[in-house]
Amino acid sequence: MKKLFLLLIVFSLTTYAQTTDYEINSYLVEGFKAPNTNYQGEAWLNSVIRADGSIPYNITKATFKANSTLNWHKHTDRQVLIVVDGTGYYQEKGKQPVIMRLGDIVKCAANTEHWHSSSKDEDVTYLAIYQGETQWTEVLSQEAYDQVAELLKGN
Repeated sequence: MKKLFLLLIVFSLTTYAQTTDYEINSYLVEGFKAPNTNYQGEAWLNSVIRADGSIPYNITKATFKANSTLNWHKHTDRQVLIVVDGTGYYQEKGKQPVIMRLGDIVKCAANTEHWHSSSKDEDVTYLAIYQGETQWTEVLSQEAYDQVAELLKGN
């Protein structure tokens, strides 16, 4: 079911890009290297769809190179992550971290503090679907990230 949903999203994005009067921005391109402000490592971002009068949400394709992570943050509205390549980690405050893999869909409720990243040894690429603002709450230390990587090693 996850793979079918993922294929529908990709097909929809392709169709949208081919039929709209808006600027075409393929989700296949890597995008731009993000300024290193709220994460550690290397991240590439591609703003596939920006919210406007006809579409109420944003879709950003994010690629985090191996051993790269976002800091703790929360969103004023829900967020959905659809993993399209690689392996990563996801953790909500007060919960155990989990591994994200190709085809996984992660749903994060509004105002839920969390972080997500690539795995220690592999890049991850996901589509982030979201509305509202992002509020950065605290730095995720390299030590904390390394502890998660060790905990999830072999899973």
